[in-house]
Amino acid sequence: MGFIETLFGEGKDLNMLQMCCRAFIVFFITLILIRLSGRRTFGKHSAFDNTLAIILGAILSRAVVGASPFVPTVGCSLLLVLMHRLLAWISTKNETFSKLLKGETIPLYKNGKLYGDNLSRSLVSEKDVLSDVRLKGNTNSLADVEEINMETSGEISVIKKSNEQSKPDKSAVPNLVRHDN
Repeated sequence: MGFIETLFGEGKDLNMLQMCCRAFIVFFITLILIRLSGRRTFGKHSAFDNTLAIILGAILSRAVVGASPFVPTVGCSLLLVLMHRLLAWISTKNETFSKLLKGETIPLYKNGKLYGDNLSRSLVSEKDVLSDVRLKGNTNSLADVEEINMETSGEISVIKKSNEQSKPDKSAVPNLVRHDN
């Protein structure tokens, strides 16, 4: 027991070797916890998933610096990961719970109309939308776009018109009217 205490220390008065040993162990514990929580934790980037990442980092850092007892800190982290996994599973079975937990897609543009209220609600400007049309839609014109949405991850998605739909009518320029819901 003396060797482990010497290597990992106890309390807040840790030397560099002890903190490094704790960091080494916490790294692998965190890796296991993230694998347990599932790929979506860092893949989706939703508020639901980011919450786990932030809290997990904050709690596990306490184990490294000795601000909290090591084993209870890891146990608390395990509980959070299991809770995240359970809530994510429930959200796959219940659409209402999913909307409550993760939010829902917000339409920003459709049928030649920008939805001003939804732009404001999403804290997105028309310039932001046009930037994403250029970056994600590979076009400089809303005439080539069928719809634009603010996804639950906070990203803007751009759906281009099919080739048949996007062939411009030479006689008419699309009327881009700002529409408030």
